[in-house]
Amino acid sequence: MTSPETEQGGVAGEAQATPEDGTPRPEERLERAVRAAEQALIEYEIAVETFRIEVENFSRLHHQKLGPMYARLDELDARIAEARAARTGDPEDIRKADEARGRVMPMPDVEELFHGWMDGDGLFPEAAAMLTDQPVRPPQRVRPSDEARRLYRELARKAHPDLAQDDAERARREEFITRVNGAYARGDEVMLRELAEEWAKGPEPAERRPSRSEELYARLEWLAQRKELLSLVARELEEGAIGSMLRLAPDDPDRLLEEIAEQLLADVASRERELAELLEG
Repeated sequence: MTSPETEQGGVAGEAQATPEDGTPRPEERLERAVRAAEQALIEYEIAVETFRIEVENFSRLHHQKLGPMYARLDELDARIAEARAARTGDPEDIRKADEARGRVMPMPDVEELFHGWMDGDGLFPEAAAMLTDQPVRPPQRVRPSDEARRLYRELARKAHPDLAQDDAERARREEFITRVNGAYARGDEVMLRELAEEWAKGPEPAERRPSRSEELYARLEWLAQRKELLSLVARELEEGAIGSMLRLAPDDPDRLLEEIAEQLLADVASRERELAELLEG
């Protein structure tokens, strides 16, 4: 199977003949612009999706690994405030103690009830697995291995839905890419290799036929709009709490989790000493 770049270069060259003086026709230049914009968009989508998966994995692992430490800190803060209020009897200290205890045991609302189970797209895979008695496979690390990343990027370039020329082909590619994204999020190299073999055996994408100038301009406009939407997604990811944390350690996000855990353990030890001193005094 030829690469998208090879496919597109060949079609563009065959679709439009150049005048005898060698100057490309306007339609040919437009075709080249569309091809370049498509490839740029695909690379950008790959980068955004890669970062989104890292943010999602980091958030989930952060909650799984560090959640108990945060809960312990909240409990210690509440007990420290209560011990201080009991000692002083000051109304302000009593108010602060009540607030601290309230943070430990908040009244759950709908979002809290479903936290970790579902989002706007429905049940998380882990939640669905638990409800159907299937084994749960949480991510083992924030960033999948280098080999998984290579396989993912290769598959994303070859099977990207934006390369489809009709609705049926787009649907086939979208379903396939959904499975690719799931395997990459889990860091499942074996599944990614199997998907690569599956794609290689599948039907060849239909050849791109010459488009009318109006269609090409519409295509360029759609690509620009898609790029703008992706820019908004990327900005939200980067400016979010988890994305901001990831930017602190772009080369080794898994190590960042370990560093945060070490700091939280130190904070817990400090709070425990403070509580002990209050209770002894």
